[in-house]
Amino acid sequence: MTHSLFISDLHLCQTRPHITRLFLTFLQHQARAAQSLYILGDLFEYWAGDDDLDDEHHQQVVNALRALSEVKIYLMHGNRDLLLGEKFAHACHATLLPDPMLLDLHGRTTLLTHGDLLCTDDVDYQAFRKQVHDPLWQQAFLAQPLTERKSQIAGYRNRSEQEKSYKSEAIMDVNAEAVAGMLRQYQYPSLLIHGHTHRMGRHAMNIEGHACERIVLGDWYDSGSYLRIDNEECRMLVWN
Repeated sequence: MTHSLFISDLHLCQTRPHITRLFLTFLQHQARAAQSLYILGDLFEYWAGDDDLDDEHHQQVVNALRALSEVKIYLMHGNRDLLLGEKFAHACHATLLPDPMLLDLHGRTTLLTHGDLLCTDDVDYQAFRKQVHDPLWQQAFLAQPLTERKSQIAGYRNRSEQEKSYKSEAIMDVNAEAVAGMLRQYQYPSLLIHGHTHRMGRHAMNIEGHACERIVLGDWYDSGSYLRIDNEECRMLVWN
């Protein structure tokens, strides 16, 4: 039976080699049998620009993705790797997706998003998100030397971790009205899939008489997880 797989929030980096190994194993086994693989953001802990493709760790990931020659790979930006570009996508034979993205998936109208757009209670983060998604900001940032970009990103990451220490868990989760508003905007799809919050779960919803299920993908900090969808069912799977 043809099926699609969904993952997000792997945060791959050299300091967590066990997760990279877990991901490579996933690509060699589970992903190889799929019709399509959707990566809904934060594949990497950070991405400073496509001119960092020659990095040994990045090449390892790119080569493993490119080896899935019979699998369609779709990639959505996350908040950590929003600078992934066409050069990276071409290198690993992936297609970049807009955020959000509406599609027909195995007979179900499905809306895909990374998820950070839905966390509207975190006002400071949304202001930062708006800044870094500005094309002019990205152009100016990418014009700097790679080493300078990586230094600035490290500063952003440190500041983010400090801010998380005093933000409530509720603020960093999705806002119910933001979820309802997005579903309303896209004509009430029956399924919404996102990551970002690292709160893996399935939530039945009813928006103005329209039934919908919101599926939150898990992160890959301690174990691997993915969503498998075919014409009959959706299943969340976790393994170490």
